[in-house]
Amino acid sequence: MRPKALYVETVIRTDLDTLWQHTQDPALHRRWDLRFADISPIDGHFRYTSRFLGVTVTGVGTSAASCTWPDGSRTSVLRFASADPLSLISAGAGFWRYTPLGDGVRFVTGFDYGTRWGRSGQLADRVFRPVFGWLTAWSFDRLRLWLETGTPPEEQALTAPSAARCVRTRPRDRADSQVGAPA
Repeated sequence: MRPKALYVETVIRTDLDTLWQHTQDPALHRRWDLRFADISPIDGHFRYTSRFLGVTVTGVGTSAASCTWPDGSRTSVLRFASADPLSLISAGAGFWRYTPLGDGVRFVTGFDYGTRWGRSGQLADRVFRPVFGWLTAWSFDRLRLWLETGTPPEEQALTAPSAARCVRTRPRDRADSQVGAPA
């Protein structure tokens, strides 16, 4: 059975352009996203470095597409891969969707990836994938706190952001498909 793609959603009380800048600019992105120790642009792509449980891995990514929709929302599509033999993730793809609301922006990501190391990698992913989803949600809340309160990520207590404030189930997988602001 194939594992479910990761999904994280939150509402951030800011304008779309500010949120877009903080997610698309590598220098700003690496400040709030716990999944990445570094993100550096290189020739229309970017190189990322992640540190997880004392293991450092590198990979590359590219923005595959971005679109502004007639309703004012935006979508950014990303592809990523790692040739690093220490990386559980071999390659993947995902999206960020930004939907303006009356008092903020609904910010959503969905992504999936393939693993390496055969059956061992599939077993390791049973532990890694939920942790990676939690890290994504925690990071989204860290970004939310930065943009709503002005407190830079480096000055936030580690207990200030909470993955629990983010929705982690796709609307079609939820009984209640109405999503409001996080608590």
